[in-house]
Amino acid sequence: MLTLKRLFSTSHPSVDLKEMKKFQRLAHKWWDEEGEYSALHSMNDIRVPFIRDTLLNMSSNYHLGNPLSGVKILDVGCGGGLLSEPLGRLGASVTGIDPLEDNIRTADQHKSFDPVLAKRIQYKSSSLEEIVEESMETFDVIVASEVLEHVADLEMFIKCCSRVLKPEGSLFITTINKTQLSYVLGIVVAEKIMGIVPEGTHEWEKFVPPEELERLLESNGLSVKTVNGMLYNPLSGSWSWMESTSVNYAMHAVKSGLQGQSSPIDIPSEMESEQPSGTAGTTM
Repeated sequence: MLTLKRLFSTSHPSVDLKEMKKFQRLAHKWWDEEGEYSALHSMNDIRVPFIRDTLLNMSSNYHLGNPLSGVKILDVGCGGGLLSEPLGRLGASVTGIDPLEDNIRTADQHKSFDPVLAKRIQYKSSSLEEIVEESMETFDVIVASEVLEHVADLEMFIKCCSRVLKPEGSLFITTINKTQLSYVLGIVVAEKIMGIVPEGTHEWEKFVPPEELERLLESNGLSVKTVNGMLYNPLSGSWSWMESTSVNYAMHAVKSGLQGQSSPIDIPSEMESEQPSGTAGTTM
């Protein structure tokens, strides 16, 4: 087990120290809906229903009002808790991790305003590698939203995700494709011209094509089920689904099940409700 710990926490760190310095300056700005993270706030309008509806469509029953009750979610690179909180409000038990202590302080302070969230969400200043040993096959769901384009070792990051995810558990990712269009819109327009995000936030070389990501996932025992293109409208400040994945995209993958181990997510239920509408996108 010591060897395993060294492999995942020391030899191949996915945390990029240069990236941490970028986000250090903005750690107190996470909950400013009109500030540097405004696009992430509005992204919740599509990424939260995408996660919720996908999970509910995989389950035979669920709580009305708390549809994700009983689901253990790991939010990797949680920042100030922008995604952890709405998932907690849906009833999930959420663990948010981020290597930047100032981000965790911001997240902890904000959740303390809501006693319900204070019980459902726990935050930890940690890299993904650091929790692998203690969290093997622990989580029903892992969320890595707008994180992949900031990690130092993508292959190790995906390997760690697979390690801490239960068999037949779900991994949700949103990230940026590596195309000429993503360079123009994601860096030139978003950073240099319109200032939607601070200049230097992204490096085009770290963007990930969905085909490359799918190969990495499959080599680590995860099967891609859905790929959705995402479009940000800077004039309205809103996100929408689109067929093209040439700039932003969301992906849902499921870890293969192993005999004798845990079954698919079964969300406890007290009463029946209508099935949610499906999300846009391409089902694999």
